[in-house]
Amino acid sequence: MKFCRANLPCYLPQLQLLATLLSVALVTPALQAMPVEVHTRIATPTITGKKIALTLDACSGKFDAELLDFLIRKRIPATIFVTKKWLDKNSQGVAIIKANLDLFDVEDHGEKHIPAIIGPGKKVYGMAGEPDIASLQREVTEGAKAITSAIGTTPQWYRGASAKYDPQAMDEIKRMGYKIAGFSLNADQGATLRKQAIIKQFKRLQAGDVIIAHMNKPASDSAEGLAVALEETLKQGFVFVRLDQVELQRVDLQKLQTPRRSVALSN
Repeated sequence: MKFCRANLPCYLPQLQLLATLLSVALVTPALQAMPVEVHTRIATPTITGKKIALTLDACSGKFDAELLDFLIRKRIPATIFVTKKWLDKNSQGVAIIKANLDLFDVEDHGEKHIPAIIGPGKKVYGMAGEPDIASLQREVTEGAKAITSAIGTTPQWYRGASAKYDPQAMDEIKRMGYKIAGFSLNADQGATLRKQAIIKQFKRLQAGDVIIAHMNKPASDSAEGLAVALEETLKQGFVFVRLDQVELQRVDLQKLQTPRRSVALSN
């Protein structure tokens, strides 16, 4: 036995090991509860040809008439995730969507655009999450009710504000009967990218991708950048589908084996 001072047994190595084990035990649950960004692509069995899905978030604010008009003129289907806040403030946008339900699938983005993370004081991108499960349930349910009331359809998919979720929230959303809509290509970074940056994002596009962009900020470059990029994807032979027409599978974008094929896009 190893002795320290005063001929007393030295337990320093054991104490260090115990401290390490305790720290791991304390940190691991916290890491497991960290919000994650959900990435999904069109499920492999449903990919035929060069299918891709365009999803547009209408968080709050206004509606991008230029973008909707482009999609209608080009007959490009899209899945639109709307909040109750957006529906209440944009009657003109609602009317345009309702008149084109052959193109647009409307899905649930929540009541007040609150992230699907649970616990007092928790935030993501500066937005406070839900204090408890009951509040999350209300966010999801009231958002769905607003869609049924305003659009006349019943949503099957849910996308939370920030597109990040903690495990508890994901489990509850699924238990409520909703599928969580992730994405694999972020086209406009929350409507913050400029036109050329949006076009550049599409150079990584490949069959099966789920594109996320925004249609609630008409002052942004989203409509202009998306118009150029989406027109080129049509020329490349890609086929747009809505989420109500396919199933999605969760993926780890960093571990995808197939290299991203560049798509030539004009300026």
